[in-house]
Amino acid sequence: MRVISGIYKRRRFDVPRTFKARPTTDFAKENLFNVLNNYFDFEEEQVRALDLFAGTGSISIELVSRGCAEVISVEKDRDHYAFICKVMREVKTDVDLPIHGDVFKYIRGCRQQFDFIFADPPYELAELPTLPDLIFEHQLLHEGGLFVLEHGKKNNFETHPHFVEQRAYGSVHFSFFQ
Repeated sequence: MRVISGIYKRRRFDVPRTFKARPTTDFAKENLFNVLNNYFDFEEEQVRALDLFAGTGSISIELVSRGCAEVISVEKDRDHYAFICKVMREVKTDVDLPIHGDVFKYIRGCRQQFDFIFADPPYELAELPTLPDLIFEHQLLHEGGLFVLEHGKKNNFETHPHFVEQRAYGSVHFSFFQ
């Protein structure tokens, strides 16, 4: 796993081969952040971010590297959670540690709002199509905030009332909601 930009640019973290997580490819991640730069100035705007289904923590560490003011990562898998904690401790001692738990329980119980929310669930997750509705029902996004959902090609969110755009990079699709 490689950090694309920011203060930890070019840092690499070896993801254990035993991990089941499918990290966002460097190509897709780089293109995603090129688009996000049109929405946010992570350093200047004091962006509060939420990374759901954090997996290896690739998006979380990228957000921290780019100067995001607060990053909360939620990951259910114990080994993945421990890996994210290790990476975050290596790069920044004052960063909040990730939350070890179920994303859907977190969403239902969360009382905070975020400027940016990213979710990268398993592409075959049965509940994946419900995520945009849950984010907006539970009012997790600040007004003017952005929710990005990573998914495979079989999902289409163009008719969702909060849908803004979709970007595809190979087999990786990002749907943007506001």
